[in-house]
Amino acid sequence: MQYIWSYSCKPLILIFFAFGPVLQAQSGGFGRQENAHFQDDSVYAETTENRNSFVLDNPVANIPDTILHETYEKPRNLRAFPFAAPAYTPELGPTLIAVMMVSFKTDPADSLIQRSSTPVNIGASLRGSYFLNTIISTYWLEDRLRIFGEVRFRNMPDHYWGVGFDKAAANKGRDESTSYSRRYWEIYPRVLWQFGRHCFLGVGIDYHKTQVRDPNPLMENDPDYIAFGPVHFNSGLGLIARYDSRDVPVNPWKGSLVDLKHMQYSEWFGGDNNFGVTTLDMRHFQEILRPGSTLAMQIKLQHATGEVPYTNMSMLGSPYDLRGYFLGHYRDRSMVFGIAEYRHQFLKRDGSPTRHGMVGWLGTGSIAARFGEFSDWLPNAGFGYRFEVQPRMNVRAEIGFGKESTGFYFSFNEAF
Repeated sequence: MQYIWSYSCKPLILIFFAFGPVLQAQSGGFGRQENAHFQDDSVYAETTENRNSFVLDNPVANIPDTILHETYEKPRNLRAFPFAAPAYTPELGPTLIAVMMVSFKTDPADSLIQRSSTPVNIGASLRGSYFLNTIISTYWLEDRLRIFGEVRFRNMPDHYWGVGFDKAAANKGRDESTSYSRRYWEIYPRVLWQFGRHCFLGVGIDYHKTQVRDPNPLMENDPDYIAFGPVHFNSGLGLIARYDSRDVPVNPWKGSLVDLKHMQYSEWFGGDNNFGVTTLDMRHFQEILRPGSTLAMQIKLQHATGEVPYTNMSMLGSPYDLRGYFLGHYRDRSMVFGIAEYRHQFLKRDGSPTRHGMVGWLGTGSIAARFGEFSDWLPNAGFGYRFEVQPRMNVRAEIGFGKESTGFYFSFNEAF
């Protein structure tokens, strides 16, 4: 922990814990509903003894399986919403995405348990990429048991600049000198059990493989690429400790999340490499003036130890952190970023919520070989549009701006 509390990280962490309690006090405290959400995990919980107080505190939760908008005429357990749309990201370029959002309840008789969800994305880009991914989030036994899973496949042209901030800053172009082809797949299931109010423990298993083709001249002389080669398979087992008090994790209006996870990858588990990745994710959501007007804040730290492949270094630039940067341009053993995002859902004249909303955010992040060495910070900002396809489940379209790059993103649910 001495690295976490180094001078370079203190401003972000102090801001998080300074403003969180103040905002909480102004609104009268967080909700009393128990739930959890970690990046792609969409989860919700509430215990039996807490149900009556939750319903009184949260009028939206009174009818989660009936009618939140007049367009939902008939309650049903299985809901599906298919659509296709163009998109653009720095990695894929112009892309056509077909998406199916499926949600259901593992126990239709439970009127308060969060709906399980499984968005499936299939896409292809003009640069020759094609991909498929699905994120499974299910809730069982009155949400005491939560089972998540991610399945990903991607075949795409990619770029590699090397490990470290200096190498990324020295070469900012994307041309033949940095390009290569990458095929990647991952299977990542996780199981969590609630053992106390807002508290969860769990385990995760991660299998993934990367295959590099047509390496660029930079890679052929790069020590990290030479050490691990073009093909490597990693297999890991991890532990998860989580505190979560958010109301509805796929679209929180209030509450907090603190998630600590360590994944250990080893030859003992059948992989090619021995390394560990520790992640601390802290989020706070504050309702401002009314439901649907939310200030969302996140600080995330990650550090990798051992024989870390270049593809498993901590990176910035995904659709879930500093949106607008090319994922993998900035990579090293340690990473930290912070984001403050305002989310606004518009109201009708009678005061009821519409399906439309907007967001805007500011953020910054950095990479380094160790936590105590963060010195170069990347600016980030952006804005976007939200459309509610199911109660408290949004489609998001947004544009993010980096230091010298821009990305347009189209996906389900919030970035965090």
